[in-house]
Amino acid sequence: MLSLSRAVVSGVTRAPAAISQTGVTVITRFNSTTQNAPKKTTFGPLADEDRIFTNLYGRHDWRLKGAQKRGDWYKTKEILLKGVDWILNEVKVSGLRGRGGAGFPTGMKPKYLVVNADEGEPGTCKDREIMRHDPHKLVEGCLVAGRAMGARAAYIYIRGEFYNESSNLQVAINEAYAAGLIGRNACGSGYDFDVFVMRGAGAYICGEETALIDRPITTGVFGCPTTVANVETVAVAPTICRRGGLWFLGFGRERNSGTKLFNISGHVNTPCTVEEEMSIPLKDLIERHAGGQRGQRASGGLNARKTTDIIRAIARLIEFYKHESCGQCTPCREGVDWMNDMMWRFVRGNAKEAEIDMIWEISKQIEGHTICALGDGAAWPVQGLIRHFRPVMETRIAEFQQAKQATA
Repeated sequence: MLSLSRAVVSGVTRAPAAISQTGVTVITRFNSTTQNAPKKTTFGPLADEDRIFTNLYGRHDWRLKGAQKRGDWYKTKEILLKGVDWILNEVKVSGLRGRGGAGFPTGMKPKYLVVNADEGEPGTCKDREIMRHDPHKLVEGCLVAGRAMGARAAYIYIRGEFYNESSNLQVAINEAYAAGLIGRNACGSGYDFDVFVMRGAGAYICGEETALIDRPITTGVFGCPTTVANVETVAVAPTICRRGGLWFLGFGRERNSGTKLFNISGHVNTPCTVEEEMSIPLKDLIERHAGGQRGQRASGGLNARKTTDIIRAIARLIEFYKHESCGQCTPCREGVDWMNDMMWRFVRGNAKEAEIDMIWEISKQIEGHTICALGDGAAWPVQGLIRHFRPVMETRIAEFQQAKQATA
């Protein structure tokens, strides 16, 4: 029998309501005003027991036995048997977003899983640490993510330069097959699932989705709905299922939750890859894990001191994009090549001031006019250089002209 005590509803406050059912009484307090839990205002440092990636630095055995000692493949069968809806719900509750850069929501239901392990952007080197030192996290993640999608296979595309990483990953896959963890009746769950590694030839474009699956994105692999996911995104799925979506949601800010691998490189004392809480301040990240900066200028994970030749730094970046251009799109093929030639002349100062506006115009002709994002990636650094450091470029040109006149 259910009995509800009388509550005063006309006053400023309401008395507690006692709800009794089957001999158990629960006191519920009603307030006149809604009180939300206070939002977090401090983030990090992440406690060791909350780290998902426990072998980032290769200090432990990365093979199957070592991975199992660190908690991988623990109760994976139970996770699979809980079914598609349960896994999807845990991932959705966790607030996990794509860890490849775009931050897309997760928890969708396509038919094929493609894992993008290309990692070709300058300064990015987090996924290779997973594949080199914690490959079983990715293999198990493929299984759990594939189960949630109803997929039968995962295809991992890995860039050609990652030789050691692809070798370790293939060894981990072979071990998982031999142990019955993947393949027919994976983990004894009655679910069949295969994992394939596809090595690339070192081209930047291969990491772009429409090139990666070789079909229009609306069609997908083999003409079926397909998701392209980042290595880290897939690798954290089993831990979220084991520890619960609410645990993962407890880190970071709203709509930016969880933990994340950060790369810190450039002019810092100890460059590293580290797992930390989302929304940790950049200053804390650098000072706590990278031993502080050797200068005072920072941009994302690439740090540069004030004495850095900023024109040369951008020129080196454009040289990278020139090398990686596949040549399919004319604006990128021709434009990035021109920008590369011009940028190295700006480094020396052997240019005219009018060429600053010229290279700006070239970058605008590239931006937004290519199939993939490589063109945009090449255009934006040049635009940023001109926007913020145009006086430096003009001074370099003037100094070159003065030196040339002095020796004439």
